[in-house]
Amino acid sequence: MAKKTIKVNNEDFAPYIDEKKIRARIKQLGKKISRDYKGRDPIFIGILNGSFVFFSDLIREITIDCEVDFLKLSSYGDAKVSSGNVHVLKDLNCQVLNRNIVVVEDIIDSGLSIDFIKRLLLAQNPKSFAVVSLLYKSKAVKIKFPIEYIGFKIPNDFVVGYGLDYAQKGRNIPAVYKIVEK
Repeated sequence: MAKKTIKVNNEDFAPYIDEKKIRARIKQLGKKISRDYKGRDPIFIGILNGSFVFFSDLIREITIDCEVDFLKLSSYGDAKVSSGNVHVLKDLNCQVLNRNIVVVEDIIDSGLSIDFIKRLLLAQNPKSFAVVSLLYKSKAVKIKFPIEYIGFKIPNDFVVGYGLDYAQKGRNIPAVYKIVEK
């Protein structure tokens, strides 16, 4: 990865996690999840919009029979911090009842969205429920349950790239960058 800063919405961001490191970690996660869910035919549920890049790369590393679906939530708007108000913009098309569910998130920071998702899906009585997240801000999280599969634990920095955005910009950056504090 180039050692230069980039601009997203007039803010400077510095290189943080390069493409090679991301790809290697996703391969590891794909192997582990495939082993853990062998013979269980899980439904992978991508949380839009942020997870689409991670979801796409992860699902290609999954070697078992599975299904995919998507859920779209809103909690950020164009801000750098979650509003705390989570609501569904696009619901699932699949039936969750008695199925093995694996939710795919780009990042877990406050944990408000994943807590909302967990309550929403557990109310539909899945056989099992697990979460895989590319990034996890352990210092910012306020949830009381474990995340089963974590790509990278990161500090409480604002990040963009690899599907993560800042006011809808920066999703197409092929690596993860963190904001440069002034």
